[in-house]
Amino acid sequence: MKTIKGPAIFLAQFVGDDAPFNSFDTICGWVASLGYKGVQVPTWDKRLMDLERAANSQEYCNELIATAAKHGVVISELSTHLQGQLVAVHPAYDEAFDGFADPSVRGNPRTRQAWAVEQLKMAAKASKRLGLNAHATFSGALAWPYFYPWPQRPAGLVKEAFAELGRRWKPILDAFDAAGVDLCYEIHPGEDLHDGVTFERFLEEVGHHPRANILYDPSHFVLQHLDYLAFIDHYHERIKMFHVKDAELNLNGKCGVYGGFQNWVDRPGRFRSIGDGQVDFKAIFAKLTAYDFAGWAVLEWECCLKHPEDGAREGAQHIQDFIIRVTDKAFDDFADSGVDAQANRRMLGLE
Repeated sequence: MKTIKGPAIFLAQFVGDDAPFNSFDTICGWVASLGYKGVQVPTWDKRLMDLERAANSQEYCNELIATAAKHGVVISELSTHLQGQLVAVHPAYDEAFDGFADPSVRGNPRTRQAWAVEQLKMAAKASKRLGLNAHATFSGALAWPYFYPWPQRPAGLVKEAFAELGRRWKPILDAFDAAGVDLCYEIHPGEDLHDGVTFERFLEEVGHHPRANILYDPSHFVLQHLDYLAFIDHYHERIKMFHVKDAELNLNGKCGVYGGFQNWVDRPGRFRSIGDGQVDFKAIFAKLTAYDFAGWAVLEWECCLKHPEDGAREGAQHIQDFIIRVTDKAFDDFADSGVDAQANRRMLGLE
């Protein structure tokens, strides 16, 4: 068995215009002061990194590695959540998602999609240059507006949506395969890949591609009433990344998992700082360790109540406490009688 690496932290929720959150150097120093050992880096914010430069310059990647190392941390993974979203956008969400793209491609869905695909391919190259073996993204969504079957879905609608999703992602998966990097889809409401069944549909469409893997985040399963521990049993072979994010679902007599269009603080299902929600992280870390998960435990902070800096500070210690240093010997070794093969046969009555 392997010991899970960490704690690491996803930087996306902390980047800002004020120090120490406005540069890769200073934010690495800040997270190191909290006890983090790794940083997961969003690739869309040039205050942290330039994705195109990272894809094409080993020297630039070496500078990023050295900057992190100066503070005693490493880059755990890169993220293209926003660009991955743009690989597949239903027309109902065109305007809402247009802001995720570079200004030069906004207002043109075809050009925007081509830009997103190129962003993902650059991320594969950048990950390879940085010596990484996993990458985080979203799948995007074509079928999501039809997730509730009213009006009744036309025959073949979902099948065609997943077939198209597979066609769009297959070349990207091949690019990640060429780079030797696993592409990990965060299983997330709002994406066509939002549970195990939809992930399996996608796998069928991409020929069970070996690089099509999972970013496991239990918070999204709490909000769906999905058994997040059993999910690990089903899909542990495909789980290559792990977001440590908490959530709670407090059902009431006025609304349920759909939330009633309310703000996060008023919804029955809401994200919380790690340790403040309902996720059983001890059980998750034990299960992932038993299945030999070799990746990073990465804090993704989202909370409708607590200040992010407090969530980050507490999260580092929580993750450190959850990580299980695996044993190199059996607990009952003291009782080993040292019986040999012949003695074993005698004990079985074979001699």
